[in-house]
Amino acid sequence: MRGSSQPLGRSPCRRDGPRHVVVRGMIALAVVVACGVAGCGPTHGQLVEFLRSHELVTSTGHYTVLPPDAITIHAPAAPEIDGVSQTVRPDGKVAFRLLGEVQLAGLTTKEIAEKLEAQLSRYYVEPEVVVEIAAYRSQFYYVFGQVARPGAKPYTGRDTLLKALADAKPTFLAWRSQVRVVRPSPDEKQRKIIIVDLDEMVRSGDVNRNFLLQEGDIIEVPPTPLAWLGLRVRELLYPLQPAMRTYQEPTTVIRATDVYEDGFDTGSDGD
Repeated sequence: MRGSSQPLGRSPCRRDGPRHVVVRGMIALAVVVACGVAGCGPTHGQLVEFLRSHELVTSTGHYTVLPPDAITIHAPAAPEIDGVSQTVRPDGKVAFRLLGEVQLAGLTTKEIAEKLEAQLSRYYVEPEVVVEIAAYRSQFYYVFGQVARPGAKPYTGRDTLLKALADAKPTFLAWRSQVRVVRPSPDEKQRKIIIVDLDEMVRSGDVNRNFLLQEGDIIEVPPTPLAWLGLRVRELLYPLQPAMRTYQEPTTVIRATDVYEDGFDTGSDGD
């Protein structure tokens, strides 16, 4: 046993350098995060609150038109406006032949149709008007986190959570069982948060929790605990990347210099 200087009770392969301490600390933090979030599925009361808020907004007929939404008018009895598509101006008005400028901002498509029917009745007998949204441009919901297509998404009044996630395409880093939906409000008491298990919804086919979104809803798809740890390690190593690139670049610089010198020498021989 001569020559051994390893203290008793300490493994010769164990290292307690700062890097290992940081990694162990991050692993412990990831475990705490996982334990804090897992099992936080929506309660019955939370789900009822999200569903109840959509009882009056269940179709595009109740969509509120605002600038710069675009609408299309269908009025078979009134060829002057039948098939016309118009964008609502910043002042909330739309200009039509025969009717002139009409204030439409803040009205639903059904209310717009009724207003146009009332004005057309001066020229036609019982005109029928149908209004549809040609382009949704004024209202949005938002998707963030581990998805391929994050950002603001046009709100149509018929956007479900499942459709929004399918369009956003969660990545392999996504913690699909802990999707977080936030319903913001200036009033703190009116703000709502719910966590939905997308995997369970897809696996079981239970779409009872596939509620309609509201304008302004925020969907966050967090990373899994392991992905979260990897992202934090990458964040810690990010400041070191310029130094690593500098260490690798001299070889490329030397080769470029060699090419330059060869070209210069060739030009000299030509003289």
